[in-house]
Amino acid sequence: MPALVVTGARQTGKTTLAQQLAPGNRRYRTLDDLDVLDAARRDPELLVGGSEPITLDEIQRAPELLHAVKRAIDQDRTPGRFLLTGSANLLLMRKVSESLAGRASYLTLWPMTRREQRGLGTCGMWEDLISNDEKDWIDLLAAQPEEPDDWRALALRGGFPTPAVTLETTQERAVWFDGYARTYLERDLQDLASISALPDFRRLMRATGLRLGQLLNQTELGRDVGLPQPTVHRWLNLLETSYLLVRLPAYAVNRTKRLIKSPRIYWGDTGVAMHLADLSEPGGAHLENVVLNDLLAWRDARLDRAELSYWRTTIGDEVDVVIEAGDRLLPIEVKASARPRLKDAAHLRTFRKEYADCARAGLLLHTGRTLDWLAPDVLAAPWWRVL
Repeated sequence: MPALVVTGARQTGKTTLAQQLAPGNRRYRTLDDLDVLDAARRDPELLVGGSEPITLDEIQRAPELLHAVKRAIDQDRTPGRFLLTGSANLLLMRKVSESLAGRASYLTLWPMTRREQRGLGTCGMWEDLISNDEKDWIDLLAAQPEEPDDWRALALRGGFPTPAVTLETTQERAVWFDGYARTYLERDLQDLASISALPDFRRLMRATGLRLGQLLNQTELGRDVGLPQPTVHRWLNLLETSYLLVRLPAYAVNRTKRLIKSPRIYWGDTGVAMHLADLSEPGGAHLENVVLNDLLAWRDARLDRAELSYWRTTIGDEVDVVIEAGDRLLPIEVKASARPRLKDAAHLRTFRKEYADCARAGLLLHTGRTLDWLAPDVLAAPWWRVL
């Protein structure tokens, strides 16, 4: 494609990635530079002109620049001519009327996975589980290094490179997370929408962090923080556009039905979520969020699109995550327990009976060391062998 658009939350490493991996003959311009931002607004054609490839960093600060990029591409479709990065999902931004359809590839850079933090350029074992027969799952996972990890520590530090890899103490990370929240509220958010009631917005973020893993009820959420439902709806959309909020849709065979069911809400980074919610001890929902974050990184780096959802019946049967890859379904249950029992597999087995023609064996992730079949169709595995 003539353009590659790399988006993701601020501080995931987009700029570092673009500067280190892009060839050295590229021009580099960041719209964090006020002079460049002014040029983008006054004379965008001049900024993007020329035949040499160019990297434009933080493109969401001047979305009107995309029109000039489109016109330049229509005159010269050299592959890789434009590398654009943005700390917002350009396809969800109201200000963006130009999607570069047919001219750009889109990649999302999520916070670092556990394996990336350990120096491995990968995410969890999802592709291996999807592509191999269930009878080989134990051998695949048993071949992973015997390195038990503390999921609570992982949830607390999150996946942003600085707190996850560089900072060593809880106090240092708290200072970083506080600065991150302030930067987002006082600067980045204003690029997306004009919000004057920042204390109200921060209160909404805290309430959302406390409801991590729960069904989204905007009316109830608004009542708890003293905001009207339309305001809650608009502000949650801003959080999602910034890659801070993740809505996990409900699974249903009928895709239209899937869209009208209430999603479950998670965060793009557990460290930020816990800081905003003022929590010092993660719970089971945070372990679910850690697993989901790894799955998001896997899904958005995959050439063949996969869908992620949760499953819930009207009588309360529930599966935390369902991977839909091709015509196959992989149901996953996450338990913050070191001793998985057969009853923990009940909802996975119900799901398999409901979708017997396309569901693979269920996967029960837990915090212990057991790697064995709880039932003929449910494998219990330590979370750290998969992630």
